[in-house]
Amino acid sequence: MKKHVIAMLSALALLSAGPAKAEDTMELITILTSPNAQTQLMGMVLTMQAVQQGAGAHILLCGDAADIALKDAPAAATAPQKPKGMSPQGLLTKILAQPQTSAEVCAIYLPNKGLDASALLEGITVADPKVMAGRLLADGVRIISF
Repeated sequence: MKKHVIAMLSALALLSAGPAKAEDTMELITILTSPNAQTQLMGMVLTMQAVQQGAGAHILLCGDAADIALKDAPAAATAPQKPKGMSPQGLLTKILAQPQTSAEVCAIYLPNKGLDASALLEGITVADPKVMAGRLLADGVRIISF
């Protein structure tokens, strides 16, 4: 009987806790700067895995790595890679289709490429350095960089 009472109390405690709040979600920031397509893809693979495990994800693309955000991306950004035939850009777009995800290019990327925001894939924006710094400094944020 004692075991049943303990089990019932435990179940009630779980039910009264309610659903997890948005602020309880682990946040991941992936900073991608490598020009290497395999490194870019691995960054996207780990980011997707984190999203599938319940994390919110924000991706910051800088330098040559930001080329994967372009509508007219170089072949390295769109070429399928082994073993699953994914490309850095392809996986980036799959990540952005998930809830609680976003991607931005560094604020200096487009001006130095001679481009404007219309060159970016739908859903990708230009980072505001002040906002990005706040994200990086927020409690509970994990940062990975490639």
